[in-house]
Amino acid sequence: MHDESANSAVPDRAFEKRKRGLRRVVDATHYSLDGLRAAWAGEDAFRQEIMLTLILTPVALVLPIALAEKILLVGVLMLVLMVELLNSAIEAAVDRDSLEIDSLGKRAKDVGSAAVMLALLLAGGTWIAIVGWYFFRA
Repeated sequence: MHDESANSAVPDRAFEKRKRGLRRVVDATHYSLDGLRAAWAGEDAFRQEIMLTLILTPVALVLPIALAEKILLVGVLMLVLMVELLNSAIEAAVDRDSLEIDSLGKRAKDVGSAAVMLALLLAGGTWIAIVGWYFFRA
């Protein structure tokens, strides 16, 4: 039986999994927004990447380039944010039980960091290639 007491800080996951339809969508949206708030509050890199995205997205939208290229420019920015969120989740999971990092925890954090670096390189390369093609070709 599901305990809905006010003292229950952790929801009954079995009860949560049985939810269907609009209630599930609404709850999933709330969980996602909670995750974005947590990343904003606790992750400097995420805040920096959000600021960069907020600056570069309007730039991409006003550039005199094809729609597909605008989508690529904004899409790689979203990819960086997604990978950063996954990296933050990995770090939180590794740090959950102890702040001491064993070799597997270090490897998990390093691999997550590498994924962010590759996403940033892809984003930077995409921006350089598209913007450079239009504005800096000889």
